[in-house]
Amino acid sequence: MASDTRPWLRRGASRAASLLLATPLALLLLIHPAAMLDAEGGYSHSLLMLVMWGISNGFIHGVGFDPHSRLWRTLFHPLGGWLLMGLGYLVLWRAQG
Repeated sequence: MASDTRPWLRRGASRAASLLLATPLALLLLIHPAAMLDAEGGYSHSLLMLVMWGISNGFIHGVGFDPHSRLWRTLFHPLGGWLLMGLGYLVLWRAQG
């Protein structure tokens, strides 16, 4: 049995999780953006920008890209992306309720 010495964020399961979180949000924003509207028919641009940043993080991590620069590694860290995508799902859930 061979052991995998890579950190858990660089393994296939975490990369698949990133893609599985990012893909539905991206498709929803592209196909049916009105699903993110609140009860008054508006939305927060700043929140949606954060959600899109999270989606970008998810795709960057999910396809296997690892930035070399410390700045880019920090800005596109998968944990931050997961949190921002969670924010996106929260915004979607609140808009539907």
